[in-house]
Amino acid sequence: MKTSSCFVSFSGLALVAVLLAGCATEGVRNPSGVPVTEMKADERGFVAGTGIESQDLVSVTDKMARSILAIPQVARAATPPYIVILPVVNETRFPINKDLFTDRIRLQLNSKAAGQMLFLARDRMAALEKERDLKRNGQVTASADPQVVEFRGADYFLTGKLQGMTGKTTAGTSDYVLYSFQLIDARTSVTVWEDGAEIKKQGLEDAAYR
Repeated sequence: MKTSSCFVSFSGLALVAVLLAGCATEGVRNPSGVPVTEMKADERGFVAGTGIESQDLVSVTDKMARSILAIPQVARAATPPYIVILPVVNETRFPINKDLFTDRIRLQLNSKAAGQMLFLARDRMAALEKERDLKRNGQVTASADPQVVEFRGADYFLTGKLQGMTGKTTAGTSDYVLYSFQLIDARTSVTVWEDGAEIKKQGLEDAAYR
């Protein structure tokens, strides 16, 4: 009887183990298809079109940042100039986030030449004005004099424009894009610096840009 009882117990345990294993295999499964490929931002991927892509953005903004730092108004300035970034004008057929260009130029300048140029956060004016009013009204305090709150004026405006030209035939699509950027004196309206880049691509079909 003991032998029979032990056999039943072992059989029951084996059945539970099989059921549990079966449940485990029915859990999360790897999706079918091609896995995601991680790439560097300046690499050209296999999902590509004739328009503006990440490698174009990286190469153009790197060039613009280096070019700006070399001009006398920045390289030999007695005090760091204050810069306001104006929106980039996108005249290409590609509905891209155009602010990526000026944002990356600013990031490059701030990370590689900290202190040579200072950027004013004009896109945050609503929050800045609210904070200023709170300090003036005595509702909050500041580490500096709470009665004196000033916003800096701009020495220069940084902006740019993207322009494109497209050709299509039965053989495929051709796109040419001109990237131009300017640094404008806020007092005199003189363009003290301008540089650009141009890229042309051809392909059999377009990619969908979002």
